[in-house]
Amino acid sequence: MLVTRWLAACVSFSLTIAAGLSSLAAADPVPGLVAAEPTTGRFVKTDAGYMVPYTATIPGTEIKFEMQPIPGGKFKFGSPDSEAGRDASEGPVLEVEVAPFWMASREVSWAEYKHYMRMHDMFKKLVLNETFKITDDLKPNLVTAPSNLYDPTFTFKLGAEPDQPAVTMSQFAAKQYTRWLSELTGQFYRLPSEAEWEYAARDGKTTKYFFGDDESKLGDYAWYYENSSETFHKLGTKKPSEWGLYDIYGNVGEWTLDEFTETGREKLAGKVIASQDAIVWPTKLFPRVIKGGSWDEDAAQCRAAARRKSDDDSWRSTDPNFPQSPWWFTEAAALSVGMRLMRPLTVPAQAEQRKFWDADIKQLQEDVAYRIDEEGRGARGIVTPDLPEQIKKIGQ
Repeated sequence: MLVTRWLAACVSFSLTIAAGLSSLAAADPVPGLVAAEPTTGRFVKTDAGYMVPYTATIPGTEIKFEMQPIPGGKFKFGSPDSEAGRDASEGPVLEVEVAPFWMASREVSWAEYKHYMRMHDMFKKLVLNETFKITDDLKPNLVTAPSNLYDPTFTFKLGAEPDQPAVTMSQFAAKQYTRWLSELTGQFYRLPSEAEWEYAARDGKTTKYFFGDDESKLGDYAWYYENSSETFHKLGTKKPSEWGLYDIYGNVGEWTLDEFTETGREKLAGKVIASQDAIVWPTKLFPRVIKGGSWDEDAAQCRAAARRKSDDDSWRSTDPNFPQSPWWFTEAAALSVGMRLMRPLTVPAQAEQRKFWDADIKQLQEDVAYRIDEEGRGARGIVTPDLPEQIKKIGQ
C-alpha cells in the first residue's frame, strides 16, 4: 500500500515537472481572460482576449487574493519627466516596453503567507507518512518551505493579523512562495521585475507618483513615515491607483527580481528594450532591489523610481545559525519588506519558468541544502494541485 502511494506520488510529481509546468501556459479556462468585451469594470484589450480583474482562492483554503490587469506599453524606466528629487543610484533612464500582465491589488498578506509557512511541517509529515519520497535526483525540482521562525516575536512584532502584510521573508522565500502558488493553482505567478513594478506603480503617468508630483497628497494613497505611527497597516485602507493597486507606495517595500546595481544598465541606454531584457539577474546574494518605500520611509523614497537595496549586515546579523537563514531576516529593517504577486499574460516556456523561482546563485543553493539536509531547518516538498487532498489524508 505504501509502495503504491509512493509510486503514485512520484508519477504525479514527474507529470508536474515534465508536463505540468507547461500546462501553466495552457490552463483552461484562463483566470482573468474573457472573449467578449466587458460592459462594466476595468479591462485591458489584448490579442488573446480581454484581461479583467479576478479573484483567486488558494486551493484547500478560503484565502482569497485579487489580481488586476495591467495594460502593456512603453515608459521611461528610472525617472519622471523632471529630474528633481531623483537619486543618482537609480541609474540611466531607459525606454522600456512592457507586455500586459496581472498584478495583485494588495501586498501578500499574513493569511496567504502563513498558509505557505505551514508547508514546512506538512512536507515533513508527508515524507514520514511515505506519501512521497525525497530522492537526490528530485531535490533540485522541489519547492522549499521556510524554516520555522527562530524568533517569531521579532517577525510578528508589528502584528500578524490575516489582513496585514507579511514581512521579513527573503527574496528567495518570496520567489519560492510564487512557485508553490503556481504549481498549486496551475497558473504562473512570480515576482515582478523592477521595470514591471515601476511601470505598474506609475499607472501610465510620467510624474513622481501616479497622482502627480505633489507630495502633500501622498497620505491619501500611502502609509509612510509621516502618517504611519511607525508601523505597517491593514492592506487596502488607502485609496488605490486607477489600475486598482493598493499600497503600491508605502506600507511595506516590495521585492523585485533584480540585483541592485548602479551600473548594470548603462549598456542599454538609448535603446527601446523589452522589460525582461532590463532585468539585472542577481550574481550575488546582496544587494537586491526593493521598490515602493514603506511605513518607515519618507515621501521621496516612495516615488515610483525610488529604489532600496537589501543589506546583509543590517538585515540578518543576529541570526545565530550558520549558514544564516535563506528564508528569513532578523533585523528591524526587514519589518518593512514584503512582496506582491504578478502574473504575465504570456507564460514563458517551461525551461524558463524556474529562473523566476529558484535559488539563483551557488551560495544560496548550498545554504538551502545545508539547512535542510544537515540541520533539518526548512523542508522540501512535491507540489501538485492535489496537495490539499494529500494533506487531508494524513489528518491535517
